Amino acid sequence: MRFRFSRPATRSDLVPGHHGSDPVPGHHGSDPVPGEHGHEDTPTGARAAATADPDRAGHALRAPGRLRAFNRYEIKYLVETSRIATLREELTARLAPDSHGTDGGYGVWSVYYDTAGLRFYWEKIEGLRFRRKLRIRHYGDRSTVDDDTTVYVEIKQRVNRVTQKRRVALPYRLARQLCDQRRMVEHDPAQRAFLEEVLGLVSGLDLRPTAMTGYQREAFVGRDADLGLRVTLDHRVRGRDRDFHLGADAENRLIVPASRSIVEVKANERVPYWLTDLTARAELTVVRVSKYCQSVEAFGRAPRSVFHLPDDDPAAELSAASPRNEA
Repeated sequence: MRFRFSRPATRSDLVPGHHGSDPVPGHHGSDPVPGEHGHEDTPTGARAAATADPDRAGHALRAPGRLRAFNRYEIKYLVETSRIATLREELTARLAPDSHGTDGGYGVWSVYYDTAGLRFYWEKIEGLRFRRKLRIRHYGDRSTVDDDTTVYVEIKQRVNRVTQKRRVALPYRLARQLCDQRRMVEHDPAQRAFLEEVLGLVSGLDLRPTAMTGYQREAFVGRDADLGLRVTLDHRVRGRDRDFHLGADAENRLIVPASRSIVEVKANERVPYWLTDLTARAELTVVRVSKYCQSVEAFGRAPRSVFHLPDDDPAAELSAASPRNEA
């Protein structure tokens, strides 16, 4: 069964319970969202600097450093890939392109950890109000990944309607030592509580690598009045269920039809009217899709749920390009 709304997106879709450019419920004026530890794109106190350099907003989290954390609202759309060029043109007129995403974007590769019984998968499928997942993520060409490559150990969780993400940058060898060997690693003192939480999860729940996803991403970040807004276009969404080393020369399979792309709107506080109007005019289809769940189901680890995007495109059964072409 295809999970998608039969109507175009509306302003109330952009942030559940949130209307147009009104503040997030319970949020007053320009104060930060309660519980927020800095924006996704801007560490606390760096908002003015981001105004001068909008692209910094999209990449402050890329630099190795202390624990990064933020809250945000997210909404996803399923779009025909043939319509991406028009959508890209409209976004470029309003948002700053991500400098790391020139020439077709950049690769995003993630290894997800779960229990033998797929606890995190089922928490997502059942729509628990509090749920989380653990992953190791790499940005860029996966064929270049080695022990010293910087990767990110992340806990992404959902609390009611708010998505929260915390992560630390580590060399890949230390990330594997933490998550696979279940041993504490060298760290900055500010990271200790988070690393202990990760270690507690992998040890207490007996987590193990379960699925891998990869896709090509184009990203756009808000500027001026739209700081804190981020829109991403994800193409050629692939996955695999084995050979979980990020740099492995392994074959990946498309887990979302090649004719479809996933658009994500991520907002810390407000969603501008121009963007809600754009999604309505473009008749973007709102979807509840998880790339991790899509990968789990695509390889038969769990029955296909009502949220699974069906392989209705013949190209979805084909393998992705060779690793050296998967940036």
